[in-house]
Amino acid sequence: MQWAYSDLLLGIGRHTQCMQRACDVLHDAFVRYVLASQRRPIEQPNAYLRRIAHSVLIDHFREARRYVGLPEGEGTLEPLMTVSGQGAVAPSAEHLADLAQRLDALQRILDCLPPRCREVFWLARIEGRRQPEIATLLGISLSAVERHLIRAMLDLRAARALLS
Repeated sequence: MQWAYSDLLLGIGRHTQCMQRACDVLHDAFVRYVLASQRRPIEQPNAYLRRIAHSVLIDHFREARRYVGLPEGEGTLEPLMTVSGQGAVAPSAEHLADLAQRLDALQRILDCLPPRCREVFWLARIEGRRQPEIATLLGISLSAVERHLIRAMLDLRAARALLS
């Protein structure tokens, strides 16, 4: 498996543009490979490990897409000096009040959803679970999960239009 560190790590590093993340992806791929090889013999280990690494890399990008960076526009965050003299960032009172109002409105909208719809939305959007996993976890069909998510998203979209 030495070839994986010289060959796969460089390829993954080009995709992630960070060698630490590339090492994490390759480590996760090795874990999946070892677990799979314990269940049954693998006929083409090199190709199989490459495929696993590709899948883990896709999962990494999907997970990273869930997180959004903070905006860097003027007026959104005001600099604050700490006691040690190092700069820290604190939101303005107006910004905090606006966020609190929006969160309160969002909570009211979510509270109006049926319990199962609200639970499906929470599992998918907050916890980041996939639809088949949610269906299995809740003991409902995949189409029911899709319907619940669509309903929640439509309600949130309508509320967003009203708040804008």
